[in-house]
Amino acid sequence: MNLFVAIPIGLLPVFLFLAGGMWMDGYKLVHFRSILKAIIVGGGAAAVIMIVHISLLRYGGVSLMTLIRYIAPVSEELVKAAPVVYLIRSHKVGFVVDAAILGFAVGAGFAFVENIYYLNQLEGAGLATWVARGFGTAVMHGSTTAMFAIISKGMSDRHNSLSPVYFLPGLLLAMLIHFLFNQVFISVLAIAFLQAAFLPPLLLAVFARSEKATRDWLGMGFDTDAELLELLHSGEFTDTRVGRYLTSLRKQFPGAIVADMLCLIEINLELSMRAKGILMAREAGIDMKPDERVKANLKELEFLEKAIGKTGQLAIAPFIRRSRRDLWQLYMLSK
Repeated sequence: MNLFVAIPIGLLPVFLFLAGGMWMDGYKLVHFRSILKAIIVGGGAAAVIMIVHISLLRYGGVSLMTLIRYIAPVSEELVKAAPVVYLIRSHKVGFVVDAAILGFAVGAGFAFVENIYYLNQLEGAGLATWVARGFGTAVMHGSTTAMFAIISKGMSDRHNSLSPVYFLPGLLLAMLIHFLFNQVFISVLAIAFLQAAFLPPLLLAVFARSEKATRDWLGMGFDTDAELLELLHSGEFTDTRVGRYLTSLRKQFPGAIVADMLCLIEINLELSMRAKGILMAREAGIDMKPDERVKANLKELEFLEKAIGKTGQLAIAPFIRRSRRDLWQLYMLSK
């Protein structure tokens, strides 16, 4: 088949789905460079696992059908899941929607490299083969990794924990879908059609739910931060319950440390409000970037955390939120 026809059919569909996901992301939670990095990492994962698979075929006594049906669904989903686990555990994703986009990007990069390899191996393949690989296999790689990211991010947020146990359900589901896909019980063209019909509504539902969660979190969080910040700046702060609590800390900590605690709370609130303001602006179509003052505040925040120590941070923990999304805010502002 003509390569000028095979290449677009085999390589473009998965990236069109990815572009659609980026377009639906109203808050522009994921930078293009982060998506590009995820694609490159996914491609690297494909290259590594293909070397492993070729070695198993040549030297491990493994048959091609055993590899396709039983080994590949496990090995390929594991290497695709690894970058997503890193992103979630390092607080580089804040919501389900950006986890889904980056997960799909990893799968897209994986599919791209895999199909480049098969372009050389299947020179004489017909149109049906490349439709199946482009709309079937490639989209499967993107969607299984996106599903893993969605489930893992959702469960780790719900339990406020990064325990490996919350990554296992999504991984098992991705492996199961991949396993069923590789059994070829029905026509590969039928599978490609079913995926193309099923995936967009699923992504739309995920994006709509995540957008609502983002909007609710922004509204509630911004108001709470603003109220506490206004309280800190008011002349009546020492007469409030919060003020009395912080004043009482002078019995356990030197006055300079207590002053650092107040500064840390104030800067944390300002950064939190700044991050939420950037997201609100993006939803309105205004692309705001963190300024130099934000970078200076982040450095000061790091200095103050070291100055007051672990015990001091525990003492003011009720006023310093450290959920997965709050940590992601600081990551977003550092970019």
